[in-house]
Amino acid sequence: MSFALRFGARDVRILDEKDAFRGHFRVARLTLSHRCFDGGWSEPLTREVFHRGDAVGVLPYEPESDSLVLVEQFRPGALRGDDSPWMLELVAGIVEAGEDDAAVVHREAGEEAGCRLAELVPIASYFPSAGACSEHVRLYCGRVLEAGVGEVHGVDGEGEDILVHRLPRTEALALLAADRVPNGHTLVALQWLALHGERLRRDWLGA
Repeated sequence: MSFALRFGARDVRILDEKDAFRGHFRVARLTLSHRCFDGGWSEPLTREVFHRGDAVGVLPYEPESDSLVLVEQFRPGALRGDDSPWMLELVAGIVEAGEDDAAVVHREAGEEAGCRLAELVPIASYFPSAGACSEHVRLYCGRVLEAGVGEVHGVDGEGEDILVHRLPRTEALALLAADRVPNGHTLVALQWLALHGERLRRDWLGA
């Protein structure tokens, strides 16, 4: 693959950085300059960047039943008009200091879905909103060994109230095709599954 981005990290100058807000999350106010495509450097720009930490998500897949384990939970950011602020999602969590991705996957799978996983297959890594947020997301597909389907899970001290569902892969992909998956992490994971699901099932079943 021959494509390469024109510029890199060395082509940005951070002139100043201050906290605009610091609480559970942090908002930084940056003054910066960057190289321009027509040569030279931009005038100093001031931008706010939301720092919430990196996140890891996992799409739990059970090849024996050709089904997915997904969770339903309330999301305050989705309070818009008459649309439901409850989301059908994959399992996900914030990476804590000293954790690797696999540790986050297994911790969150247990906490959110009573789920025990075996193999993990990388799906994608990306910045969901790089214009304003530093969060980097890494997604995996995990083979389900057991799950708390129909149960309510979550960490009480974090206000979590999470219902666990099992959906046939065909039904989950039908929701995707009908534009009924408004959660970005889940959307990316299901699109990946639409491309790779048959091969993955064959590999995991040894067929």
